[in-house]
Amino acid sequence: MLLIGSHVSFKKDKELLGSLEEALSYGSNTFMFYTGAPQNTIRYDINMEYTKKAYELMAKNNIDINKIIVHAPYIINLGNKENIDKYNFSIDFLTRECKRCEKLGMKYLVLHPGNHLGIGIENAILNISDGLNTILDNTSVTILLETMAGKGTEVGSKFEELKAIIDEIEKKNQIGICMDTCHMFDSGYDISHFDKLLGDFDMIVGIEKIGCIHINDSKNISGSKKDRHANLGYGNLGFDNLINIIYNERLKNVPKILETPYIDIYPPYRFEIDMIKNKIFNPNLNQDVIDYYK
Repeated sequence: MLLIGSHVSFKKDKELLGSLEEALSYGSNTFMFYTGAPQNTIRYDINMEYTKKAYELMAKNNIDINKIIVHAPYIINLGNKENIDKYNFSIDFLTRECKRCEKLGMKYLVLHPGNHLGIGIENAILNISDGLNTILDNTSVTILLETMAGKGTEVGSKFEELKAIIDEIEKKNQIGICMDTCHMFDSGYDISHFDKLLGDFDMIVGIEKIGCIHINDSKNISGSKKDRHANLGYGNLGFDNLINIIYNERLKNVPKILETPYIDIYPPYRFEIDMIKNKIFNPNLNQDVIDYYK
């Protein structure tokens, strides 16, 4: 079964129930959300009544809670511990995010591995793995390290870097990978030959570690290391290449999540999901989205 969805909101008025209702309105059978704003530490207590109602609605719509994804906040950085207070804050805050996932019943949390900020990739890998070992000792959640574009001092733009982190993790059953198509393309990987790429990944990391795929086109050329997402089929990665990834048989049980840009102020996801389900590119996406919401 095709597992397709998008990033959705998680708001105080309905929390998980609101996230699910938004996902269903797009024709999704999975989704991804942040448990609070990704740029700050403001969090409110989880309302279990909304969570219970969400479970009931999931059951009615045959949505598997184990295929829903949470994304960690951007402000976490485990890659550099020169400022030990900031490093310890990242460990503490990510641990608390994992606890929120547990309370919501969520199994997977996507994390940007971190930035080395000048200390070098090898040192950052050890810092990241040290931090993750502490966090994983205090949670049952599985953390999915995201493949990155390689901008600035990002760690994780190469499969070998992700493998090096995983090698240092004690609870290896609680660590995995979130592939991001735009990031891989921008980092220089050849997405047009995805089966070969997947084979390379399998040899380096292991295909069984892939727990989620972010589906995004790219505004940049391959190898640009810029990380600018484009709507499905409206970038340099291309609609056919993305469809080949989405429908790859070896990844059929992996949730695919759209993080494509809003059109004007409107989410494009119901239309992009239609494109995916029909395997037909929509050249009028922008106007269709605007017309629908106006």
